Amino acid sequence: MHDMVIRGGTIVDGTGDPAFIGDIAIDRGQISAVGKVTGPGREEIDATDLLVTPGFVDIHTHYDGQATWDPELGPSSWHGVTSIVMGNCGVGFAPAAPDKHDWLIGLMEGVEDIPGTALAEGMTWGWESFPEYLDALESMPRTIDIATQVPHGAVRAYVMGDRGAANEAATPADIVAMAKIVEEGLTAGALGFTTSRTVLHRAVDGTVVPGTYADRAELLGIGEGIARAGHGVFEMASDLNPCGEEFAWMKDVSIATGMPVSFALLQSPLDDEGWRDQLARTDAANAEGARVTAQVALRGTGVLLNWRGTAHPFVTRASWRAIADLPWDEQLAKLRDPKFRAQLLADPAERPEIDSALVDLLLHGWTIQFPLGEEPDYEPAADDSVAAIAAREGRTPEDVAYDTMMADDGRGFIYLPILNYADGHLDHVLELLNHPSTVVSLSDGGAHCGVICDAASPTFMLTHWVRDRHRGARLGIEAAVKLQTADTAAMYGLGDRGMLKPGMMADLNLIDFKRLKLAKPYIAFDLPAGGKRLLQRAAGYVATIKSGVVTFREGVPTGARPGRLVRGPRGAAAAERLAAE
Repeated sequence: MHDMVIRGGTIVDGTGDPAFIGDIAIDRGQISAVGKVTGPGREEIDATDLLVTPGFVDIHTHYDGQATWDPELGPSSWHGVTSIVMGNCGVGFAPAAPDKHDWLIGLMEGVEDIPGTALAEGMTWGWESFPEYLDALESMPRTIDIATQVPHGAVRAYVMGDRGAANEAATPADIVAMAKIVEEGLTAGALGFTTSRTVLHRAVDGTVVPGTYADRAELLGIGEGIARAGHGVFEMASDLNPCGEEFAWMKDVSIATGMPVSFALLQSPLDDEGWRDQLARTDAANAEGARVTAQVALRGTGVLLNWRGTAHPFVTRASWRAIADLPWDEQLAKLRDPKFRAQLLADPAERPEIDSALVDLLLHGWTIQFPLGEEPDYEPAADDSVAAIAAREGRTPEDVAYDTMMADDGRGFIYLPILNYADGHLDHVLELLNHPSTVVSLSDGGAHCGVICDAASPTFMLTHWVRDRHRGARLGIEAAVKLQTADTAAMYGLGDRGMLKPGMMADLNLIDFKRLKLAKPYIAFDLPAGGKRLLQRAAGYVATIKSGVVTFREGVPTGARPGRLVRGPRGAAAAERLAAE
C-alpha cells in the first residue's frame, strides 16, 4: 500500500513534455510511480479535472530574517511554492559579529524594505558564523524547504569592519579572508554567493551595500573560494555600468570556477532596448565557455501606491505630512473630509532630498500609473492610465489618483511599473522567457513589504501567461510549469525536485485551473512589532503537498511542517537518502 495516491489528474510533470492524464504514487516522501497506479493508498486524492504540477521553486527571495521565526513563510507558500532560495542581492544576516546586528538589520531594511522593528523583535540571533546560521535555520520545522546563500555585504563587514561597510578597497589579506568565509559557508550547505552592484541598494542611512564597488581582484578572489567548495551560484544585482567591464568579470569568474553566474535583467525606461544588448553579451560569454544566466521577472517591476504603503503620489505634500503619523482611523477620517481633500490636492508636490527620475514617476508619472482594481491587471494599456482616465473624464490626474486610493475604504491601489514596462506591454518578457540563457526569478518574496507583492509570481505565471493574456502571445502550460520548477531547481543544483518522476521529492500542487485567480493585494500588520507587509492571496490551489504531506488545502494551512533546510546541491539519490532518514 502506498502512502498516498493522486488519481486521474492532468499531470504537467515539469519536463516540458505534453500533459497527460494519470496517477501519482507517493511513498516515504518521494514519488514512487507515475502513470497508472493500481495499488491503493493510505490517503487517496481524486484529481479529476485538476492540474497536477511539481511544487514551485522560487530562487530569489529575502526571507533571511523571517525564516528564523516564521515556519509558514507566506506569502510564497500560499502560491504553490515548496522550495525557496534566499540570501540574494548581497544582503543577509551571517556572518554576524555581535556588534553588527543592528547594522545588518539597517542594511536589510534599507535595501529590501523589510521593517527593521520587525527584524529586531523577531530575530533572536544565536549565531555568528555562516555555518552557525545554517544550524539555527535547521532547528525549525517548516511548511516549505529553504536554502540560502552567503551575502557579500555581511561578509565584507565581518572581515573588514567599518572599512568594508564604507566600501573601501579590500587588501589581498581581506580577499583571502572573505574567500575563506564563502568557502566555509558553501561547504556547510549554502547554495551560492551573492552581491549587489547597484547604487539603488542602500542601507537606511543612505550608504550603498558593501561590495557595490568591489574590484575585479576581490570578485575573482571570492570566486576562488567558490571553486574550492565545488559548487555555488554567483548571484548579483547590478547597474551593469559599464556593461562591458561587468560582463568581462562575470565571464571570467564563471570560467575560472566552472559555476553559474546570474544577474538581474530588466528593461529600463531610460534604455528600453538595453536588455537586448545584455542578452547578446550573455550569449557571447556562454559561447566562450561561461555559464552566465539572466534572471528575469514575469511582469513590470515597480511599486503599489497606497495610503498605508511606503509611498503614494501625495507623500511629499504638506497636508499629507501633517497627518502621516496619525493612527489610520484618524487619517481615513481626514482623507474623507472634502476640505482636507481640497487642501491636499491644492498643495504643491514638494521635491524630496533625493531628486531623481524615479521620484518624478512617483509624484507625476500619471501616464504609467494605473488603478489596480479588484481584479488586478498587470499588463494594462495606455488607455487605462490615471492620465488617460483623467483626460476622458475631464478631471485632473491628482483627482483620479486620490479617488483610486480611496476605493474600498481607503484600501485602493495604483500600480506603477517602473522597470520592464517601457513599451507599455510585456512582449519582451515573453521573448526573455523563451530564451535559453534566462531563468525565472526576482519575485523578492519576503521583501519590499510596503511597495510590492511579487511573491505571487507563480500564480501570475499560470493565470496571465498561460490562460488570460489578451494583449499578445501566451505560453503553453507545459513550458510555464517547467520554467518555475525544473529550470529553477536545476539552476541551483536541486536535482531532487522540480519534476514529477519516480525518485523525485513528492512536492506537488493540485490546481483547479479554471478557478485559479489572484486576489487584490492588501496590507497586513502581522509581522513582529506590528510591522506591515503587502500580501496577496490566490484561489484555486486545491492542495499543496511537500515531501508527501499535504501542507495547504484550498489555501488554508494544515499545520503540517515537513519542510527543512536544504544543505548543498543534490540529485534524485539524495531524495532517496532523505526518505530513508
